[in-house]
Amino acid sequence: MATIEECRTALEKLSDKMRDADGDVRQAAAMDRSVSCHVTDLDVTFTGRMADGRIQVDDTLQGPPPQKAQIRLAMTGDDLVALVDGELNFAKAWGAGRVRLEAGLRDLFHLRKLL
Repeated sequence: MATIEECRTALEKLSDKMRDADGDVRQAAAMDRSVSCHVTDLDVTFTGRMADGRIQVDDTLQGPPPQKAQIRLAMTGDDLVALVDGELNFAKAWGAGRVRLEAGLRDLFHLRKLL
């Protein structure tokens, strides 16, 4: 089972990949939105913002997110690490119910370029 530190490192790695992306991916990553990632097996939520092509994690909270972020993810720590490392396909994991993504319709259209 992935640790809180490994999950935070995975989010930082994802942020670096977004920053270094080109074209449509770079444009999609440039959104300014509040984000949360609930790591279900650890019952921990990382909260922050996606802005300027990066994800800035501001806080780590015990339990589910207390406020509804504009972009919300939920998955196990192992799945988070595997997704970021390219070992797990997002579409397949989402289709199988291993990953939950909630956002407004407009945001979902932009996010699909990242996935």
